[in-house]
Amino acid sequence: MAPWSAAPEGRAVQIDVPLVRRLVRAQFPEWGQLPVRPVTSSGWDNRTFRLGEEMLVRLPSAEGYAAAVGKEQRWLPHLARHLPLPVPVPLAQGAPGQGYPWSWSVYRWLDGEDARTAAVTDLTAFAADVAAFLTALQQVDASGGPPPGPHSWWRGAPLAHYDAETRRAIDVLSDVVDRAAVTAVWDRALATTWERPPRWFHGDVAAGNLLVRDGRLAAVLDFGTSGVGDPACDLVIAWTLFDGGSRTAFRGGLALDPETWARGRGWALWKALLLRAAMTGTADRSDPEAVIAAVLADA
Repeated sequence: MAPWSAAPEGRAVQIDVPLVRRLVRAQFPEWGQLPVRPVTSSGWDNRTFRLGEEMLVRLPSAEGYAAAVGKEQRWLPHLARHLPLPVPVPLAQGAPGQGYPWSWSVYRWLDGEDARTAAVTDLTAFAADVAAFLTALQQVDASGGPPPGPHSWWRGAPLAHYDAETRRAIDVLSDVVDRAAVTAVWDRALATTWERPPRWFHGDVAAGNLLVRDGRLAAVLDFGTSGVGDPACDLVIAWTLFDGGSRTAFRGGLALDPETWARGRGWALWKALLLRAAMTGTADRSDPEAVIAAVLADA
């Protein structure tokens, strides 16, 4: 997951191969002789390492991300039973130790390449597959699921949580963006809220969390910001990856009202404005200027 606001404060921890080896050998000696190596793209909120050929180790990079460990351990096995594509299912939960202060997870490795670099055969079909996955996710019984909060960086909550931050970004960018146009999109996004029963949301449907194999969507990764609430946050990819026919296919595959799409544009605009104003640290690789332009053109 790429966080959409400043990285949390907290103690710095060096997370590297020697640390992972020590943790695994101390807590899971049955896997202690397996080789450990870093993955090419490890993400922002977690550091990820291959453990042998069939597993991975995932460690939160800061205290603010550590809350996701227990959530994923609790809910991913449940969600996996209801979803049409593989998602990471934890094999074990590690405890603090060896100088590392938080819980961590071992998952089974899922083969593929993320959509930032993979060759997608047909982007329109890919968009329809993403929409079908999200539709299935939203249909999972949300009873007892985690409501929005710090663990989800307020995905699933009203956008008003980030109103002041967004307006500061607009002020910073007043000479380089159409202030009236972006403010109108933001105001419209704030004008409605999700008034229906809460639904499951992923929270960070970004290209880096979509696994591609043989040109098709093969798995969806990183549920660290998932929860139950307003699914509008999961629409951001409509403007960060899709356009034209693929955006139309994505929209057509989701039974959501215009107000929810307006909030989705708001989520996309918020992140792009913060990136453009350099008000956030993130592993996101989208072009914020292009995203702002796409949101305004589609408003």
